[in-house]
Amino acid sequence: ISDAVLEFLGFAMLSHRWESGEPLLRDVEGRCIYDLDDTDGLAKLQNFCNLAFQRNFQWAWSDTCCIDKDSSAELQEAIGSMFSWYRQSSLTIVYLSDVFDDGSLANSVWFKRGWTLQELLASHTVLFYIQDWSLYMNRDVANHKTDSALLEELHEATGIADQHLREFYPGMDHARSRLHWASGRRTTRPEDVAYSLFGIFQVHLPVLYGETEQNALGRLLAEIISRSGDVSVLDWVGE
Repeated sequence: ISDAVLEFLGFAMLSHRWESGEPLLRDVEGRCIYDLDDTDGLAKLQNFCNLAFQRNFQWAWSDTCCIDKDSSAELQEAIGSMFSWYRQSSLTIVYLSDVFDDGSLANSVWFKRGWTLQELLASHTVLFYIQDWSLYMNRDVANHKTDSALLEELHEATGIADQHLREFYPGMDHARSRLHWASGRRTTRPEDVAYSLFGIFQVHLPVLYGETEQNALGRLLAEIISRSGDVSVLDWVGE
């Protein structure tokens, strides 16, 4: 029964860096994406869906057009659920638009973005694709997170130990280390520096767009200290 459920309900998710021309929900709702006017973002969505279909998935999810960002309630729910959605996916396809045939995975801007950290950690199965939608280093394995050579590259790019890359558990353990993993990453909206860590620490706090980055991080740190008792995270803030 479980195999039948996975066959019909298993889904692939896209992890990527937002670029120009990304189609939103209002652009694709009720329409065939292959009939829309061509943009770089639309081509990415089309290639992702084609790749998911080639890998026998009937469902594919992209954050560009599967969330109604005009609805504050839906956006709040999506931010609170994002970690679990990536955790439940059968496959996360990571698209590195700035890595070419002879390029290094670690040089991609994808490793400098805030939201992609939880997407990497939450996903059980990940495959990395480069600019031309070929597999990174042509390593055709079922899961790049179990490939020893790629794990070494991921460790160098993220500073995250292999055991956490292979099987990450959200929560308060090693809070300071988790904050350190995120320290070199940036988000378009300053508040998202904190919001993108909610799933990693398994916290549920209000999303208050318009607050300062300092206030958002302050609320997150207060929750971490309250639940873990680890005040050393305050030392991390000053580093």
